[in-house]
Amino acid sequence: RRRGVTCESLGVKLPDLAMPTLASMSLSWRRIKTDLTSELTEASIPSAVISIVAGLVMLYLFIGQVSAYRTLNSETTVVLDHFSASSNMGGKSAEENLLQINFNLSFPRLSCEYASVDATNFMGTHEAGLASRVTKIHLDRLGRQLGPHKDRRLTQHTTDEPKHEGTIASLTLDNANFDTDRLKHDIVVVNFFTPWCHWCQKLEPVWEKTAEAVVNKYPGEERLRLGKVDCTADKSEALCTKFHIDAFPTIMVFRREDTPEAAHEKYHGERTVEAITAWTDELVKQIKKEVIVSKVIDHNNDGEKDSHNGVGCLIAGMLHVQKAPGAIITQAVSEGHEFNWATMDVSHTVNHLSFGPFLSETAWVVLPPDMAQAVGSLDDKKFTSEEKVPTTHEHSVKVVKNVVEMPASWRIAPIEAYGYTVHSNNVQRFAEVPSVRINYDMLPIIVHVKATHETFYHFITQCCAIIGGIFTIAGIAASTLDTTIMSLIAK
Repeated sequence: RRRGVTCESLGVKLPDLAMPTLASMSLSWRRIKTDLTSELTEASIPSAVISIVAGLVMLYLFIGQVSAYRTLNSETTVVLDHFSASSNMGGKSAEENLLQINFNLSFPRLSCEYASVDATNFMGTHEAGLASRVTKIHLDRLGRQLGPHKDRRLTQHTTDEPKHEGTIASLTLDNANFDTDRLKHDIVVVNFFTPWCHWCQKLEPVWEKTAEAVVNKYPGEERLRLGKVDCTADKSEALCTKFHIDAFPTIMVFRREDTPEAAHEKYHGERTVEAITAWTDELVKQIKKEVIVSKVIDHNNDGEKDSHNGVGCLIAGMLHVQKAPGAIITQAVSEGHEFNWATMDVSHTVNHLSFGPFLSETAWVVLPPDMAQAVGSLDDKKFTSEEKVPTTHEHSVKVVKNVVEMPASWRIAPIEAYGYTVHSNNVQRFAEVPSVRINYDMLPIIVHVKATHETFYHFITQCCAIIGGIFTIAGIAASTLDTTIMSLIAK
């Protein structure tokens, strides 16, 4: 622009920039209203199709948005668990540094008399007072519970009985004569022994003197006799295998009416002439119908059963151990028996194994399915030993702590659940004592799961976006389609 030069001098005419009048605005509005009314009232097949499709899409998206609003969103993080910090250093309390272990195992071939449970950590420290926190229940041959087992306070076994010099009154039994001789008497009490067994050697004079005492006490009474079987002899080895004799000595009762599948009671009382004779007196009373026939006898009513017909054992307990590598070991232990490890059968079923406090019903409902399954990974699993092969079952367990935090509106405290993975293995060595080992190790991590809901504000915003977006896209599509059709018709 040069000084003194104007648009008029150059002959250029500018448009009129005056504000529109009210009359012109009213005319424009009537024109828009007429066009909009025609758009909304004049139906066409393409527009109808687009409207129906838009409505269906809108309904689908709205249902999906409602479902998303009602669905919990979870965020999973893994953090380090400082469980090793001591309480006097500002860390966790002593109770929080302990891990609760809950176990329930069934052994169909391990008697409660011999079943022993021990807990030890990686430093070799054994858990004190463990027996008082473990419950044993006798099982029959079908796995049914017969009753709780109570360990005897103190069992006296005669270790210095002089050699028997009198008449041998006990029956010598083997494969050839066992069934025929047993059926000649109402009850035959059999001592299964081996010559190499220390406790069998101590019992031998006691057994012979007891057999003679019973004959003298009941002269002419042939309905009750005592017998013996040498499990190392070739002609009786199969007999001991048939009755699953793996502890020596084993004193077992055979009744005339017993079926081949019947469970025979075993004597676990004191091995003295007086005690065994008093126990056989109860058997004589049963033969004479003076008392009710029972396979569970407590001859002196001291609360400790002298004999019972339990075959297997259910072992359950709850321990509190340090959060450090350790093991729970179950095997046969006895201060009055020798064992044949080659025939010892520790086949078992893990009815339950879990870590940490028992979960409430609410916790089971809100836990994610994968975490809930990991709480009892070994539950109801069966493990079988091979016949005549000493087998140790090892279960290596890796434990991890899970924390699940629900939305604040649910008013549910954070849930702590300990899950674990397990690897089971069988060790078969003839020098190995058959046992069941649960080796556990606590991983130093916490899996934290935080569940949240979509906010109502976000839900409403999404719904508005769906409605507005569908209307806009449908309008553009309808306008484009109508314009295209009109152009085609005009041509």
